[in-house]
Amino acid sequence: MQRDSDRFDRLDLQVLSALEVDARAPFSRIGAVLGVSDQTVARRFRRLSAEAGLRVVAVRDAERLGQDQWMLRLRCAPDSATVIADALAKRRDTAWIGLAAGGTEIVCMTRPRHPGDHDDLLLGKLPRTPSVVEIRAQQLLHRFYGGPHGWLRKFGALDADQIAALTPRFDTPAGPARILPEDEPLLAVLERDGRAGHPELQRATGRSESSVKRRLAALLASGAVYIDVEYHSEAFGHGLAAALWITTTPSALHAVGQALATHNEIAFASATAGPSHIVVTAVVRDTAGLYGYLSGPLGRLEGVQHVETTPFLRRVKQLTYQEVGR
Repeated sequence: MQRDSDRFDRLDLQVLSALEVDARAPFSRIGAVLGVSDQTVARRFRRLSAEAGLRVVAVRDAERLGQDQWMLRLRCAPDSATVIADALAKRRDTAWIGLAAGGTEIVCMTRPRHPGDHDDLLLGKLPRTPSVVEIRAQQLLHRFYGGPHGWLRKFGALDADQIAALTPRFDTPAGPARILPEDEPLLAVLERDGRAGHPELQRATGRSESSVKRRLAALLASGAVYIDVEYHSEAFGHGLAAALWITTTPSALHAVGQALATHNEIAFASATAGPSHIVVTAVVRDTAGLYGYLSGPLGRLEGVQHVETTPFLRRVKQLTYQEVGR
């Protein structure tokens, strides 16, 4: 039987890595950097979309915007976690939802857009859900890795010159990271399709093409928004993901976080307030790979006192919600 990872080659990984550097780059520019035609890039893009779950979407960077983010762990009654996870996935203020612990635990990141969103979810809806047995919430304090820094760069599919050639350059200096009410129609389109063309953005916003280009460039340059890619890591041979809840000595917290950010297995790492000091998402090939990471690179880090491992059984949501059939 052919494995998922056997269907994709180094050029597929390079195309995906190029999109991670600049997800709105024209196929012609990606092709020129990779030494292939724009038609080849377009074909690879379509196949990655169809077979590896590739989506390009805009993401609001809560950390740059000064907004709170929380990691939730919900223990649910048997047979209810899937329904609750699907309901959470439809909320605009959630991301990275996974089922764990034999299907009875949900791990979810929340990104409240308004001050009342957090209270509505944690003090209102979830406590009133009979199937939710326990709620543990940890505020994210400092991002060590993740966000606009994608995991694929750790594969080394692109060299430094290729990355430099693809890195976006903005004509105007970066202003303050903020999203204005009039930006919402623009972002609504880009959160569905981060590669949406300027004509579609013009129709959605009622702005001129030059105005749309300037405002989008300002949002990206300030870091308020970034264009990200989501995909199925198992398509490239990494079929197991796990949340690791790490306790450190207080003096070692920052050093451990910085060290974790350099590990190839780590796709996301943040300091947290709560029972553990750091939460990370580790992505590995298989169970043996997870054991090797826990007993090797992580186990050798000075200052790590305790690690709780929560392997994901199923990914429910990555960056944004996608309705079935879309």
